[in-house]
Amino acid sequence: MNKTLKAAVIGLGVGEKHIEGFNSHPNCIVKKICDFNQEKMNEVSKRFPNIQLENNPHNIISDKDIDIVSIASYDNYHAEQVIASLQNNKHVFVEKPLCLNRLEFNKIINEIRSKPNLKISSNLILRKTARFEQLKQKVHKNQLGETYLIEGSYDYGRIHKILKGWRGELPFYSVTHGGGIHLIDLMMWITGKKIKSVYAKGTNVATKKTKFKYYDCVDSLLTFEDGLTGNIISNFAAVIPHGHRLVLHGTLGTFHHGPMGCAYFWDRDKNVVPEYINDPYPGSSKGDIIPSFIDSILNENVIPMVSSQEVFDTMNVSLAIEESLSKKEEVTVPCCIIN
Repeated sequence: MNKTLKAAVIGLGVGEKHIEGFNSHPNCIVKKICDFNQEKMNEVSKRFPNIQLENNPHNIISDKDIDIVSIASYDNYHAEQVIASLQNNKHVFVEKPLCLNRLEFNKIINEIRSKPNLKISSNLILRKTARFEQLKQKVHKNQLGETYLIEGSYDYGRIHKILKGWRGELPFYSVTHGGGIHLIDLMMWITGKKIKSVYAKGTNVATKKTKFKYYDCVDSLLTFEDGLTGNIISNFAAVIPHGHRLVLHGTLGTFHHGPMGCAYFWDRDKNVVPEYINDPYPGSSKGDIIPSFIDSILNENVIPMVSSQEVFDTMNVSLAIEESLSKKEEVTVPCCIIN
């Protein structure tokens, strides 16, 4: 654990939180940052002195002194930068989504299989929310009985970002890849079950008269292992503050989290008071997963909070949802084992 890893961050929106996450670890330091916007880089560098600035991300990726490349660029650059980083023997921490389509996905799988010593993780940050961590423990201990239904919604609450921001300018944008993917990961992580098939439908009622060309709301029916069913709504048109809804039904109890609060219900009698959860929500920062990723690089016996396999499992389902939208039919999630 005496080695100091050198990291570099591409993209300085949420990427600034990545800098904090890497620098919070005693055995890691951010050496370089990159953004197309020189003014943004200058601004960030004032808060993080002694960091080298780069305009070209490939100068970072090819730098032999860099051990970890952290990718927080626009979604359409992720696959290219992930692949190039792996080819240059870098570990990769990437904002969701890992990629945008099945072709990119398969190329990344081929690269990581050829470099089994390298690790990929992704910023699936809802795992760090205390109430979801507690729910996972209760499900694991069977305290809610057998789980038979799980429902979630990613309520974006910031429609202006797809109407005026870079998301609406891309050749392709997916609200599932960009938002609902958090719920995909959260559901599989909490239940410990993989999603076998999906059937998705989308609408663009809220944005049909705008320049945004894609679905702004996608509803996906999920079939899990062992008879569990669920659904995820990626709702970028929601007239509601940004947040998430998660409901898990077990045979002995129900967990209900949403904009009006969070509680466990242990009885069907309306006169029985629920067990309310009042801890801070979301209660985490965008860089909080990074230290466990660094630990896993420094020590092969450490399991990161989000493993390479879990990154691919989650992206695999998100891609299947897009494929279901295109085919207008139920789609089986392909098998994906990276090593």
